[in-house]
Amino acid sequence: MFSEQDGAEKNGGDEAIGARSPAFPPAPWRLLWRRIAQHPLARVGPGLITGVADDDPSGIATYSQAGAQFGLNMLWTMPLCLPLMAAVQLMCGLIGRVTGKGLAANIKTAFSPSVLRVVVALLLIANTLNIAADVAAMGEVGELVTGINRHLMTLTFVGVSLGLQIFVAYHRYVDFLKWLTLSLLAYAAVLFTVHVPWGEVALRTIVPHIAFNATTAAVVVGVFGTTISPYLFFWQASEEVEDMQRAKGVPLADTPEPEARSEVRRITWDTWSGMAYSNISAYFIILATAVTLHVSGITNITTAAEAASALKPLAGNFAFLLFTIGLLGVGLIGVPVLAGSAAYAAAETMGWNEGLERTTGNAPRFYGVIAVSVLLGLGLQYSPISPMKALFWSAVINGVVAVPLMVVITLLASKKSVMGAYTASRPIRALGWLATGIMGVAAACMFLPG
Repeated sequence: MFSEQDGAEKNGGDEAIGARSPAFPPAPWRLLWRRIAQHPLARVGPGLITGVADDDPSGIATYSQAGAQFGLNMLWTMPLCLPLMAAVQLMCGLIGRVTGKGLAANIKTAFSPSVLRVVVALLLIANTLNIAADVAAMGEVGELVTGINRHLMTLTFVGVSLGLQIFVAYHRYVDFLKWLTLSLLAYAAVLFTVHVPWGEVALRTIVPHIAFNATTAAVVVGVFGTTISPYLFFWQASEEVEDMQRAKGVPLADTPEPEARSEVRRITWDTWSGMAYSNISAYFIILATAVTLHVSGITNITTAAEAASALKPLAGNFAFLLFTIGLLGVGLIGVPVLAGSAAYAAAETMGWNEGLERTTGNAPRFYGVIAVSVLLGLGLQYSPISPMKALFWSAVINGVVAVPLMVVITLLASKKSVMGAYTASRPIRALGWLATGIMGVAAACMFLPG
């Protein structure tokens, strides 16, 4: 994440301090921060955070419901989702890095401004509703762990998240987000606290026992909808642009070929590894709830907090604590990504200054979208709208928005006029079209009666 130039500037700054004050070594916190910044985890790209943000609290609720209701028979969804999700996100990352512009700015070339504004308006609504569901879940889980009122816990989490986004440069707090991605390992750790029939797990991942009916379709639609989401498209493209600008780079279209090809390989590895981490973690969530809640007859979970609470008497305090740590960690990642993706999309559509590296004075409307999205999500906690209703409508809107967006993304990634020599490969385009078809069917299923 940090360029050699960034490192040189930091080292130079420290040397200058040392030259002025040779008797005073750098403060311990500065040494700790430097070590964190130099860790390999700090150098991975947007793919990791994008992947983990996909497993936000509302996603955890969906995966928990799949495991509780169907047991091991929904594990197959994650191996199927992985290549589809990775292909779409890879195309988004490449579009941003090759053109040096975010997704909304590129979509302007394919849609009229009025159509794009409608799509972005729907994205803003969906993201706000999703934020509402996420912060509600974080508040509930915070209350379970600490005993402090959930509304106060929600206010705390929202304050921390919003403060980091608005008042701290992205390159400074992104390392904090990257370390939070380790919280997803908590779901793998839960499996060490319970009995897991691994032979049956392997079999049901490949050959599930399910009846194809409306109930099954609803859960499958929910799993695919929460895994392949529009806000992730905008986020990854824009963060590739942010990383490029921070390193004082240029779009790949204007970069010498050897260096550009190396960057394409980096984006490919980063995206596939980030999406694999996300989908494996989701697999573990389904598995953990399948071998605990489902086998105990608990088959209806409406929130991630309910899943954590139900897990406690079945698997013990340690499993409960691991589950809640994972939920809070990914919540602190998911909310900034939801709000940030909305701000990028709105700013690029309207032609405003944008970027998390800018100050609030340089991009007031960009940060205004972030603040309004998060505060509206917080405000919904005090309205008659339940978090589950907010999540339902978020899923519906995302299902409507995702399909045309994926069509445009795949077309953009295929155009030489946009991508030059770095168009998406045929296998990636084929996966993109397959993902679009599956999401189209999923979106249609949401509107079927019953």
